[in-house]
Amino acid sequence: MFDYTVVTNKTVDEAIRALEQTLSNHKFGVLWKLDIPTKLMEKGIALEQDFRVLEVCNPDVAKKVLTRNQKGGYFLPCKIVVYRSDETLKTHIGLLRPTTLMAMTEDERLQALAEDVERTMVQAIDEAK
Repeated sequence: MFDYTVVTNKTVDEAIRALEQTLSNHKFGVLWKLDIPTKLMEKGIALEQDFRVLEVCNPDVAKKVLTRNQKGGYFLPCKIVVYRSDETLKTHIGLLRPTTLMAMTEDERLQALAEDVERTMVQAIDEAK
């Protein structure tokens, strides 16, 4: 599976605030937040679903990735999505698994780093839900 996703009763905004705190507790920061419906509306396209993308990073890990194999930088920063599902009517928090991405580099040193990052990010998501 390429993702790790949990469901929460929190609103999208509440889930993002909780994520920011739990990620910070694990030395990850949110570099950027994209509100997709707002961005699409700037182009005249309406999207009724609340869908956000957070790009998150641990600077120490990013440096390790880039000094071991610059192609690992293609997968930086990590992405977490937070959205209100039309099907469940609940908020979903999902992670694109770093292990899946780094496996494409075929570099075992990066894979070990990705496993550590994924474990930490899954824990932060679980704590935030």
